[in-house]
Amino acid sequence: MASPSRFQRILKLLALHRPELRAWAMYDWAITGFYAVVVVTVFPIYFSDVAAPHLSDQQATQRLGFLTTAALISAGVVAPILGALTDYLAVKKRLLGTFAGLGVAAVAGMYFIHEGDLVLASILFIIANVGVNASVVFYDALLPHIARREEIDRVSTAGFAVGYLGATLILVATLVLLLQPQWFGFSEGSLTPVRLSFLGVALWWGVFTIPLLLRVPEPPLEVDEEDIGVTEAIHKGLVGLKRTFGEVRGYRHAFLFLIAFLIYNDGISTIIRMATIYGRELQFEQELLIGAIILVQVVGIPCSFLFGIVADRVGTKATLLFGLFVYAVISVFAYFMTNATHFLILAAMVGLVQGGTQALSRSLFASMIPRYLSGRFFGFFAVFERFSGIAGPFVFAMVSAYFDSSRPGILSIILFFIVGAIILLFVDVDEGRAKARQAEKEAEELL
Repeated sequence: MASPSRFQRILKLLALHRPELRAWAMYDWAITGFYAVVVVTVFPIYFSDVAAPHLSDQQATQRLGFLTTAALISAGVVAPILGALTDYLAVKKRLLGTFAGLGVAAVAGMYFIHEGDLVLASILFIIANVGVNASVVFYDALLPHIARREEIDRVSTAGFAVGYLGATLILVATLVLLLQPQWFGFSEGSLTPVRLSFLGVALWWGVFTIPLLLRVPEPPLEVDEEDIGVTEAIHKGLVGLKRTFGEVRGYRHAFLFLIAFLIYNDGISTIIRMATIYGRELQFEQELLIGAIILVQVVGIPCSFLFGIVADRVGTKATLLFGLFVYAVISVFAYFMTNATHFLILAAMVGLVQGGTQALSRSLFASMIPRYLSGRFFGFFAVFERFSGIAGPFVFAMVSAYFDSSRPGILSIILFFIVGAIILLFVDVDEGRAKARQAEKEAEELL
């Protein structure tokens, strides 16, 4: 048998050596176009300048914050119910495809947003966010079914890295379209290139969802019922969700970590979602804003892997605490930010910690739960991940409205990092891991 090539060895090291692993990671590639262009860069500016020209910059920022909160609450209510349903009906991929299609349609519809179309822009933004956030629940739930126990951390990290690469490519393409419209036959000042960028995101999202739908198998059900109805499946699923909540609480330090994650990830999500429109309020040019987001992606690719190396040396918890400290500094730095250089430094700081903190959060949780419960518990983790990001934009919008400025709003996000870090300090990782391993040992003895 021929020895594997260097390329194959690299793919195995990156946990992308099987078709289903690559297809799964491609969905992260697919949705990063939405996050990069619609959530973070182009749409917030288009929303402020075109859809809501009658609003001040501060009012537009506040409105987008409230819309984000509404979208995440909607997804947070719908996703757990449907996630519970998939325990009894083999529809994970079908629901992922349905919500992805909903999101793709909403983003494509943004092409038709013209000056003053505030209501249309608001509705499409909410629908697109519900689509992407609900679909990611089922995307995360597929992870334990395609990754072997010894590779689940690397597969998860690979998804983040592939996503960063995809975001970089689509942002560069978008930047070229917006900076050089004449290359494509458009005049200076035309809104058509911006609107076409939304169609590009919809196409990107739709096309790169196809590999997952074709190559990732639908996970087998873990129940024996046949011909179960949808109503009964929802009832059984919700009962199972309640049981899972009780099981997670039985692993005290894993559950305590989930609480910490819910809080500090809310701050991370708010920084990601509100950074661009905040920069626009400070009168930074669109080209600078998009360039800064590209910088985040480029810095994020190697730094995500670097965080993993550091965590091996000093511990996952300590590395996470460092990341939260950097995020607290980012909030303070953003409050005092005044020029383009500051904004680029801020982008580099975000790139340093963004991917690493998210990847280590998932792997730390995985290390404190029994492997035989990983599928069920990771589904629960996904619910927490979706709910985080609801309070932050709301607090940001409320504080900004009270002070009539977004500077206090961005500074208020520091509370999420401080409170999350304090709770994380009480997580005994060694005890949590020992309890999980003991549960695994007891389960093996019963077999």
